Amino acid sequence: MMLELREKCPWDKKQTIQSLRKLTIEETYELADAIDENDLDNIKEELGDLLLHIIFYARIGEEQGSFNMSDVVKTVCDKLVHRHPHIYAKTVVQDDEEVKRNWESLKIKEGKKTVLGGVPKTLPAMVKAFRLQEKAKQVGFEWENDEQVKDKINEEWAEFEVEKKANDKEKMEAEFGDVLFSMINYARFLDIDPEAALEKTNKKFIRRFNAMEAIATKQVKDMSQLSLTELDTIWNTIKTNE
Repeated sequence: MMLELREKCPWDKKQTIQSLRKLTIEETYELADAIDENDLDNIKEELGDLLLHIIFYARIGEEQGSFNMSDVVKTVCDKLVHRHPHIYAKTVVQDDEEVKRNWESLKIKEGKKTVLGGVPKTLPAMVKAFRLQEKAKQVGFEWENDEQVKDKINEEWAEFEVEKKANDKEKMEAEFGDVLFSMINYARFLDIDPEAALEKTNKKFIRRFNAMEAIATKQVKDMSQLSLTELDTIWNTIKTNE
């Protein structure tokens, strides 16, 4: 089918690896939304869309004489065999954490220049922070317990407050970033995905805000004309009813 699309469809014929990049990112986020909603039918559909993109990239690679779909599959299979010596060789591991450490060690041996080198530059900041911390953990750069992380959060918050009082915007931003980084670290210690947690809160806020708008409209009131106390009362009613 991809061969036919590339030959006959003006839009498909026009696409390049570069032009597909943005669309692939969008499809990935659509899959993430379907997973968050636990919508299995939609997950199936979005996986199909992503698979189409993979086939698309492979076809363009084949047209350019660089790689084809077989090369893509062989590459990932070879990588999986190489990075699972506890399955395909004689390495013995005790748990999943040791598997992760071996994985990172093998990546360095394969030519990665640094432990953090495998974290994509274009990841969203929160996801990137989480992955950087996970990578650092694999070489022992890790707190011993969550109480130490809590202490670090308090330390970073105190430093932020100092810059806030000084009204130094640049340093405030830097210190606030440190606070967020420490909070993400704390979530990781508690086995909480901070990105997923924040997205759930975003959806909860949207749901409650929309309900608040609906109540205000039903009362024939303009939300912007309501006082904060009135809005807060409606908000708490919605929260209680949930």
